[in-house]
Amino acid sequence: MRVAILDMGLGNLLSIRRGIERASGGIGSGSITGPHAEVIIAQRDAEAGCADAVVIPGVGAFRDGANALAGRFGGVVGRIRSGEIPALGICLGMQLLFTRSFEGGEYPGLGVISGDVVRLPDSVKVPHMGWNSIRIVRSGELVRGIPDGEHFYFVHSYYCRPGEEGVTVAETEYGVHIPAIVEKGRVFGTQFHPEKSGEAGRTIIRNFLEAAKR
Repeated sequence: MRVAILDMGLGNLLSIRRGIERASGGIGSGSITGPHAEVIIAQRDAEAGCADAVVIPGVGAFRDGANALAGRFGGVVGRIRSGEIPALGICLGMQLLFTRSFEGGEYPGLGVISGDVVRLPDSVKVPHMGWNSIRIVRSGELVRGIPDGEHFYFVHSYYCRPGEEGVTVAETEYGVHIPAIVEKGRVFGTQFHPEKSGEAGRTIIRNFLEAAKR
């Protein structure tokens, strides 16, 4: 299968690429398990159009990510919204799946998942950075083989507040309950960085690739 990482000019795309290759049994993994993935870094619609699945990465400002998606990947965004192509949003990429963000103003997201992106409470140190455990709240594709209480690596100052029931698969706690994994149809999101979360993170990526094949 072919996986396109959408290059929005935000974040370290090579680390995500290596994470997908290792999880899929591809280049440099030393693994023979998992759905082998050919990974490309796409800078425009035409490059991503031939992919079987897409990854929306990103660190930085919501507005910049939303503008980059609209400007470079309008066709892919339409396919994500229609459910034609499976997508995994990582960190900012997950937040972009929601209706709107209040980071530095009010800006629209993709609206695939209803809800807002808001700042972490003043009662905690911002950003939320480092390892934190998750609590699985329902079954889901991404948590197959993941034990309740597993730890993942987080770096974020804003978090998602879903406006619809049933999309949160796992949550973490940092002053408030934060959706750590969301799923809706063929759209998946992780607030943490699976590519920086060791073997547990590779399992998350592998689960996404398996789900994308179906």
